Amino acid sequence: MELYGYYRSTSSYRVRIVLALKGLAYAAVPVNLLKGEQKDTAYLSVNPQARVPALLDQAQKAMIQSPAIIEYLEERYPETPLLPKDLFERARVRGLAALIACDVHPLHNVSVLNYLRQHHQCGEDDITAWINEWISQGLVAVEQLIGESGYCFGETSLADAYLIPQLYAARRFNVPLDAYPKILRVEALANAHPAFIAAHPQNQADSPD
Repeated sequence: MELYGYYRSTSSYRVRIVLALKGLAYAAVPVNLLKGEQKDTAYLSVNPQARVPALLDQAQKAMIQSPAIIEYLEERYPETPLLPKDLFERARVRGLAALIACDVHPLHNVSVLNYLRQHHQCGEDDITAWINEWISQGLVAVEQLIGESGYCFGETSLADAYLIPQLYAARRFNVPLDAYPKILRVEALANAHPAFIAAHPQNQADSPD
């Protein structure tokens, strides 16, 4: 498999976590978003949306959008399940993942922030306030939804693969996290887990750190 991504992309990060949790080997293909490589003709043939991540399976068939890629990996490689067997519990995990992927992450995507700068004359203080507002709203809900011990819902699940990259983004943007002790518990567990460590942005080949 080949994973096209960018070290700092939270959507790429969540796919890397799932691949690592499942013990799946893949070749990383960096796409430098700051240099505009996502708009190169070669990459557009893989993902016409010009975003990351994209995953090529062993037959070189391309998949886009991290939720679809993650669900494919869960179904194709069920030996290490990241969704509970119980249907209600599966819905809870998917609900938290969707909260982050649909309602939080898109609002601090670089394309959204650049639109605010270019079309609404937002200064950097305005951008910071925007990011803080939407990430904080999401984390308030997450804090209420997750369990009292272990990862988000006890054992590692897709929920953790979505939450940890969102926390990375929150720290990048200096969003205060002290009000979320349950979330910080999950983060501490992930920080000691080999799969989450391997997937961390600073441990990617294209990271400048």
